[in-house]
Amino acid sequence: KDECTSNPCGTGQTCKDANTAANSLNDYTCTCTNDNSIVKKGAPATCTLDECAANPCGAQQTCNDPKQSPSSTGDYVCTCPAPNQAITSTGSPATCTGGSNDECASSPCGAGQSCVDPDTASAPAMDYVCTCTTGTGTATGTPATCETDECKSNPCGPSQTCVDPNKAVASTGDYTCSCQAPQKGTKAGGPATCTLNECDANPCGTGQTCNDPTTSPTTTLDFTCTCANGVVATGTAATCEVDECVSNPCGDSQHDYTCTCDNDNTIVQTDGGTAATCEVDECAGNPCGAGQTCNDPNKAKNSQHDYTCTCDNDNTIVQTDGPATCSKNECDANPCGAGQTCNDPVQTPKSVGDFTCTCTNGVVTTGTSATCEIDECLATPCYMDQDCKDPNLSFNSQKDYVCTCKSDMTIKSTGTPATCSKNECDANPCGAGQTCNDPVQTLTSVLDFTCTCANGVVATGTAATCEVDECASNPCGTGQTCSDPNKAKNSQHDYTCTCDNDNTIVQTDGPATCTKDECASNPCGAGQ
Repeated sequence: KDECTSNPCGTGQTCKDANTAANSLNDYTCTCTNDNSIVKKGAPATCTLDECAANPCGAQQTCNDPKQSPSSTGDYVCTCPAPNQAITSTGSPATCTGGSNDECASSPCGAGQSCVDPDTASAPAMDYVCTCTTGTGTATGTPATCETDECKSNPCGPSQTCVDPNKAVASTGDYTCSCQAPQKGTKAGGPATCTLNECDANPCGTGQTCNDPTTSPTTTLDFTCTCANGVVATGTAATCEVDECVSNPCGDSQHDYTCTCDNDNTIVQTDGGTAATCEVDECAGNPCGAGQTCNDPNKAKNSQHDYTCTCDNDNTIVQTDGPATCSKNECDANPCGAGQTCNDPVQTPKSVGDFTCTCTNGVVTTGTSATCEIDECLATPCYMDQDCKDPNLSFNSQKDYVCTCKSDMTIKSTGTPATCSKNECDANPCGAGQTCNDPVQTLTSVLDFTCTCANGVVATGTAATCEVDECASNPCGTGQTCSDPNKAKNSQHDYTCTCDNDNTIVQTDGPATCTKDECASNPCGAGQ
C-alpha cells in the first residue's frame, strides 16, 4: 500500500514511500520542493521560514527573504527607504547614510548641545537627538534640558546633607548644606557651622532648668541642670529636695490620713480624702492581638510594661511588653525551588525544617528540596524510526535525552531528533535514462545506490553502461538486413549488413555489395 496516495505531505512537498508493504506504515518521507535537504519521515516537513517576520531590518527599511527556508538563514535583504533604495544589506540592517534630509542642518538643539540625526536618508521624522555638552541631558526631536547637580562634588563634606534645588547649568552656588540630626545648622553655597545643644534631649527632666554653655558637637556632658530651689548638677539631672510640709499646707489635723495599696505599698494617697488607685490591668486593651494570650502578673499602677504575650499555637513563645512573633512560614524563602510545591504544616519560629517539598510526579521530601525525576522520553521527542533514552531523570536536567537511529545505531542526537535518513539518489548520480535506488538510506551508508538501464544493465555506486543498438540508424540501407550482436555502449562498429536477395553476402560495419550482373563478362558469346 503506497501511503503517498493520500498526499500526507501536502502542497509544496514530495512524498515517497520506500516500502509499500501493507504492514509497513508511517515510513514514507516528505521532502521540501524548495529545499530537498529538508526531509521528515512519517509527517510533513517544515519547509518555510520567513526571517523577515521578526522585523530584523527595523521600522524604516524594507525586508525581503528570497528563499524562506529553515536551512537558509541570514540571506534576507534590508533596503533603505526613498530616496536611497539602492542601499541594501544582506543579513543585517542597511546603513542608510548620505541622504539630504539631515534634520540637524537647521541647528534645532541650539547652543551648548550637539545634534545627531541617525537617519539622514529618510524624510524628516523628528528623530534627531540633542545631547548637552555642558552638564547632563538628552532628548529626541527637541532640545534637551541640561542640568548640573552641584552636590555631586560633595561640597558640604561627609557629615552634612547637600541639596541643589535648581540644577540648571546657569544656576550655581545655590546648593544648601544642612547638619545631620541631632546637630543643627544650614548654609547656602558652602558647609554649615553645626551646633549640638544637649538640652534638646531634655536630660534634666521635669521641674529643672537645662543650660548648655558651649553647644559644640565636640564638647559633651557640660550641660547643667538647676532645681527650683537652686540645686545644680553638671552632665546629669540634679536631685532636688523640697519639704512641702515646711509651709504647713495641711493646716490643722484634717484629711491627713493616707491610703496605701495592699498589692504595692509604695502607692500612697495622702491629703486627698480619697482612696488610692492601686490596680491597672495592661491586658485590658488587648495589646497582644489575635492568636495570643495576654497576662499581666503585677497590676500595680506603677508596675507598667511587664505584661506578657504568649502564642496560642506555641506556648513556649513568649514576649514581654509587646506582641510575640508567632508565625513563620518557611516556604516564604522558596526552599524547594522551581517545579515543586512547598508546605509548612507548623508555622512557628521554633518549628524549623518541617516543611515538605512535593514534585509534580508525587516525590516528597521533608526539610529539603526534593529530587524530582522526569523522563523526557515519555513525551516521545524522537521520531518513530528512533529509540529515545534519558540518562539523567533529574527535574533540573532537561534536554539531555538521546535519540538513536534504529537503522544505524551509530547515528545519535542529544536534545533533538536525529537525522537518520539520506537518499543518495537525490543527487541524481545515475543521470538521464537510468533508474536510481538507495536501499539503505542512512548517513553512514554511502555508495550502495544502484543505477539500472532501461535494458536491465545494473551498476552499484556509479552510473551504469547501457546498451546502444547501432542498427537503429539503418546504416545498411534498403535491401539489406542489419544485425547488432552486441549492444553494449562501448561495443561499436560490430553490426553486420546481410543482402536480402542473398543471405550469404554479409558485410561488417558497413553496407554489403548485393548486386552482380554475370552477363557483363559476355559468357554467351556473340549472337547470344
